[in-house]
Amino acid sequence: QVQLVESGGGLVQTGGSLRLSCAASGRIFSINGMGWYRQAPGKQRELVAVITSGGVTKYTDSVKGRFTISRDNAKSMVYLQMNSLKPEDTAVYYCNADSLVGHTIVLSWGQGTQVTVSS
Repeated sequence: QVQLVESGGGLVQTGGSLRLSCAASGRIFSINGMGWYRQAPGKQRELVAVITSGGVTKYTDSVKGRFTISRDNAKSMVYLQMNSLKPEDTAVYYCNADSLVGHTIVLSWGQGTQVTVSS
């Protein structure tokens, strides 16, 4: 099992910045990709950004140029630097990791951290 704990959420004004962190523990040697998802009230959870074990990244269109995902494999951490925040970025942000256990891909989720952007 992989355990994920997010931190760094909070309240920020439009145009501000926040940095989210996610610490992984447990079977960290089995982790492949890691990423960030978000869920706004009344909406489905959506992908924000993902990063492979080799550092290849992918972003949803609405955050390109504003958010940066990074990863420190030595520390088992993944980060999301969020700049130029907008009210529509308000959501609970979840850290995600996929692990290979035997022949099965297992998804792990953190508990979420609230990000609120005021207009």
